[in-house]
Amino acid sequence: MKMNRRKFISQSTMGAGAMLLLPEFLKADGRAKVKHPIGFQTYPIRDMVTRDFAGTMKTMAGMGYQYTEMCYPAGYDDFKPLASVKASDLKKMIEDAGLKCPSCHFGMNNLKNNFGDCIEFAHALGMTQVVTPGLETPGKTIDDFKKACGELNAIAAKAKSEGLATGLHNHEGEFKMLDGELIYDAILGALDAGLVKMQFQTEVIKLGYKGSDYFKKYPGRFISAHLSDWTADKKQVPVGQGVIDWKEFFAAAKTGGVKNFFVEMNFDTYKDSASYIHGLLG
Repeated sequence: MKMNRRKFISQSTMGAGAMLLLPEFLKADGRAKVKHPIGFQTYPIRDMVTRDFAGTMKTMAGMGYQYTEMCYPAGYDDFKPLASVKASDLKKMIEDAGLKCPSCHFGMNNLKNNFGDCIEFAHALGMTQVVTPGLETPGKTIDDFKKACGELNAIAAKAKSEGLATGLHNHEGEFKMLDGELIYDAILGALDAGLVKMQFQTEVIKLGYKGSDYFKKYPGRFISAHLSDWTADKKQVPVGQGVIDWKEFFAAAKTGGVKNFFVEMNFDTYKDSASYIHGLLG
């Protein structure tokens, strides 16, 4: 579905007006005073975001979020409707909701082949971080991953010269053994610690891996985290209602160097997750 810029902004503005009627939004006036701001990833709510960007930003702000993490519209098919919207207009809609956008996911192919466009988009939205969701390697050997890490190191050096930090997101695939080594550990060993930081996805608790352990094992190697919580039988629940020890997680995150926390879950968990995190952190 393709939508022109004028139509998109018009619909978003109408949606934003409707959101003003929601009680939860009326409670959001004090969000700027939050001591520990938290964010949300747009991918799980991509249908909402592309249908009514401004309204969705206001809805999320009303739930207690202070910033968002985007997915690069020109590089994600699910976000293509936003590709025709000026980055400056997206920035305005984000800021009108009282939010900031410090980070965005860019595919490795986009960063390799369209680096200038990616950086221009990041600067236009006032970002400080570019994060790639994966190395996009065939992953047949550990050496394949190490080669891809070398490519990311080179990209990160260019991003640093543009005033942007670079991050690498993990999925469950990096927490498998290959050639006698855990892929995640091999990646951290191959990346330049001064150029590339990690974005830890807590979903790997389903495989028995804890973010707090890795923050302690690799101090200062992380830039952000994607938060989700899970029951012992691997069902997704709001943050604070699953098996993760969040007090331990946030304490260790300081050691890890984590700067931003983005909740990434089903929409119906976002409100309770924000309430729990703010209650825990104060």
